[in-house]
Amino acid sequence: MTLEGYIVVAVIILTIVALAKEVMRPGLVFFSAAVVLMSTGIISDKELLAGFSNKGMITVGVLFLVSEGVRQSGVLNRLAQTYLPRKRGRMVFLIPRIMLPVSVLSAFLNNTPVVVIFAPIIKKWSETLNLSHKKFLIPLSFATILGGMCTLIGTSTNLVVHGLILENGYPGFGMFELGKVGLLIAIIGTIYIAIAGNKLLPGKKILFNTRSSAGSKDYYYDVLIPENSTLIGLEATNGRLRELSKLSIRCIEREGNIIETKRGTFKILPNDKLMLAGKSDRLNYILANDNIRLSGLDHIKNVPKDKLKQYEAVISPRFPGIGETIPEFNFYEHYQAVVLAIHRNGERITSNMNNLKLKPGDNLVLLTTDNFIQNWGDSRIFYMTSYIRDYRATGTFWTKWLAFIILLAMIIGATVGRYFESPAGLTFDMFFFSVLAAVLLVWLKIMPHQKYTRAISWDVLITIACAFAISKAMQNSGAAESLARTTINFSKAFGPVGILAALYIVTAIATEIVTNNAAAALTFPIALSAAQQLNLDPKPFFVAIAIAASASFSTPIGYQTNLIVQAIGNYKFTDYVKIGLPLNIIAFILSLLLIPVFWEF
Repeated sequence: MTLEGYIVVAVIILTIVALAKEVMRPGLVFFSAAVVLMSTGIISDKELLAGFSNKGMITVGVLFLVSEGVRQSGVLNRLAQTYLPRKRGRMVFLIPRIMLPVSVLSAFLNNTPVVVIFAPIIKKWSETLNLSHKKFLIPLSFATILGGMCTLIGTSTNLVVHGLILENGYPGFGMFELGKVGLLIAIIGTIYIAIAGNKLLPGKKILFNTRSSAGSKDYYYDVLIPENSTLIGLEATNGRLRELSKLSIRCIEREGNIIETKRGTFKILPNDKLMLAGKSDRLNYILANDNIRLSGLDHIKNVPKDKLKQYEAVISPRFPGIGETIPEFNFYEHYQAVVLAIHRNGERITSNMNNLKLKPGDNLVLLTTDNFIQNWGDSRIFYMTSYIRDYRATGTFWTKWLAFIILLAMIIGATVGRYFESPAGLTFDMFFFSVLAAVLLVWLKIMPHQKYTRAISWDVLITIACAFAISKAMQNSGAAESLARTTINFSKAFGPVGILAALYIVTAIATEIVTNNAAAALTFPIALSAAQQLNLDPKPFFVAIAIAASASFSTPIGYQTNLIVQAIGNYKFTDYVKIGLPLNIIAFILSLLLIPVFWEF
């Protein structure tokens, strides 16, 4: 390897470390790496900028607008409320009822808005049927990933690989070409989760013939016992107190000590802090009860109790207070909401919150008014979820149908457009039809034009564009050729399938460490160089990279939708490993078996 090659490898290693330690947003990390490579002369300024004009990258940006328009129309809310089962059933039937429609939607829409809309609806639905929501939110995220594998536009990763293929002079993917492998992975994956989910997913097992508790209360309330409370002196037995209707006492905090109350009898004393568990409708009961005082209520001044509501808001990467504590950021001053608790990595934090630095993915339990959802409901600062009232009905009948027709026309046009020639020299591809769809959604006032820039995830686009530059640096420096040669030497005993397996594994590991788009862009030049050295068709390797980069099931950090449902569902890291690692293995095996069948080396 040349000196330039070593520089590129060093930059990539430092980039991965910076991403793992969350030194900066991914886009800034990759932009910094690209600037370093330009400064050392490994890539030119034109090569750095080339990624920003790549058609695949721009198509990703336009599809953000299309997805936002469809979201604004309300058609997804209506669909979610329509197809969810009305009655309890066996897990093996409930899971496909949720996953299959979501997978179909995610094959054509950005995954994030699908999860943001469906997650709170599914959580409220599970509460209504007395089921544990932990059985359904991870499958919801996995369904969006599985559906995204099936089409060119199902995930931005597919468009990134498609753009790199075109950039290197090869024919790109067709609209449904990846579905030859992705569809079977989606079907087998759904069957696996339906069968194994009841055992491997957290939460109480779902039994068809019982109406027992789901085993997990959705809400916890920290309350103080005031000096004049009539509860003082009463005894709670096994976490129950008759005077606190439909609430259980999980623990008592007294003089800095935590007393578990699940078993035994405990007397209530003045100034005790109780952690109560109950359904979401218990908030109004607690606010109206003068014998207990909800923690944080003193911070909300001049607001009638009957106007207060409880919301949950998941912090997105755009939240301005990341890295600061709640007092440092002055949360109440910014949003007129009090933070009652923070859910992080499956744990609920209520004590010592003021010393906790806020991070993306934190789930804040807020006490506030309807003004909060009105002001911040469409903001990209939070992924909004509300469980106190029914989910908002948005959009009229006609806007829903218009959005659906425009989306359908875009899909059909992108699928059959390549069979037609334009006298003006236009290419009837995904980019052409997506920009038409985006403009129509704005012109027809389905998507508000005043807020169109908020719909675009600029960090994702910058990451993709700069990943293209790093990919080019790997080719220019010889690093890709050297790494490809190492890959060939390591796996040549197994032939092309062995190289395919090695590229898949490297990409799958990388996507759990860095972003899925970056993982695809970094392994692409290695795959291209390996195919050229062996005089093989590189298409099978490109397909493997696209599938592996999307197949992020084992951790919550590898895919944005996994991070969102982790916060909303209060999952632990190990919950993903338990259900997701076997699914990773299934996707790997099916890819190795199917890719050589449909794409010869």
